[in-house]
Amino acid sequence: MRGSHLSRTRTLTAVLTLAVSGAVVLSGCGEKQQTVGSAPPPKKPDAFEQRADQIVRQWPKVSPVPGRQQALLPLAGADHPKGKDVREITVTVGHSACDVRFGARSRESKDLVVITGWGKRKSSKGMCTEQLATDKVKVRLKDALGDRKIVDAATGKDLLKD
Repeated sequence: MRGSHLSRTRTLTAVLTLAVSGAVVLSGCGEKQQTVGSAPPPKKPDAFEQRADQIVRQWPKVSPVPGRQQALLPLAGADHPKGKDVREITVTVGHSACDVRFGARSRESKDLVVITGWGKRKSSKGMCTEQLATDKVKVRLKDALGDRKIVDAATGKDLLKD
């Protein structure tokens, strides 16, 4: 019985040794290391991001977007920045009087700063007078404005063109 036990121990030791050495050999097979995690899948670009990409690709031949979208509200104008090193632009957003929240967002490229207004209604149900309200909103830039054009995403127009 003692010989049988010793034989099983040796066999088990040999199997464990092969398993460990096999794991080491397998772990060194690839040159690149892959990281597996639970990161969310890339998000689909929203209406503004798609529109901003289109404007950057087609500038200056850009047509207005058809209809009116809460994510692409036309801007009523932009204040002329004082200098090229500014990192903040003030735009006038035209939104619905029924919007409980509104604002502006931007997308910067080498030659353009594309800006849109947006609005959020409390509810799509119920009555709304559909009056236009305008409010000034400050948009912070990642980089100084420089010589870049400021473009309204909804209309495709240069907001500072005289």
